[in-house]
Amino acid sequence: MMSPEAWRSGGSTFEWKGHQIFQRIEGTGDPLLLIHGFPTASWDWAPLWPALTARYRVLTLDMMGFGFSAKPRDHDYTLRSQADLFDALLAREGVTRYRLVAHDYGLTVAQELFARQGEPSQPTILAACLLNGGLFPETHHARLLQKLLATPLGPLVARLASYGAFARNMRAIWGKAPVPDAEIKAMWSLIKHNNGMAVMPKLIGYIAERRANRERWVGAVINAKFPLRLIDGLLDPVSGPDMVARYRELVPRADVVELPEVGHYPQVEAPDAVLAAVLEHFDRTT
Repeated sequence: MMSPEAWRSGGSTFEWKGHQIFQRIEGTGDPLLLIHGFPTASWDWAPLWPALTARYRVLTLDMMGFGFSAKPRDHDYTLRSQADLFDALLAREGVTRYRLVAHDYGLTVAQELFARQGEPSQPTILAACLLNGGLFPETHHARLLQKLLATPLGPLVARLASYGAFARNMRAIWGKAPVPDAEIKAMWSLIKHNNGMAVMPKLIGYIAERRANRERWVGAVINAKFPLRLIDGLLDPVSGPDMVARYRELVPRADVVELPEVGHYPQVEAPDAVLAAVLEHFDRTT
């Protein structure tokens, strides 16, 4: 897997509301938008990138507060503002119709984009794949570190956070395949870049946002007018079997691909399986 530095060298930046945003765009086919999760960055898509860019014009970015994008301490890090950022990217690139793959925190950003479908000038989503994430607040099992970041002690917890604690947390949400040390170190470097830990207590507000906007965002999934597929690593303690069961209960004609030996990061842990599920879904919904 390529290093974060190599990933960055293949991208560029653009200005959004006075902030520098890292983006990576490659390929010449139909547009495909990738939305990363918390607490990492668009680098998570690197294992799928060569195969996807061979077929699609793939667009992704590091959201505000993540990876190589700006991380201002005084910014209002809402999920709706992150969706606005992706809308800005799509508008800049002249995208009017696109496919989408999202993971973790990115699922809720995608849900907001789903909810905006039909609004004036809103690009049309043709099909989407959702990886492990908190689609439903009632089945999201936050880790202890996330819970602490969301308390008044959050800033102190962020200052004291260590690589060792981060590595233990990542290994706890991984599946059966060993977690390469290099990948955990790369993720940590993306979080630490530009003093990123300082904004983690603000970013973690997404958990409360999900609860406050449950009707809008869960409704957007249930009522989606385009083909939707869930791809889920079942060994994930955060959004594994409980989330899948709830998805099957609420979503009509639920299309689910289960990965029994995979954890919270399917695109990193089992890229071939994820790629096959994504391409099969998009090929039959063209």
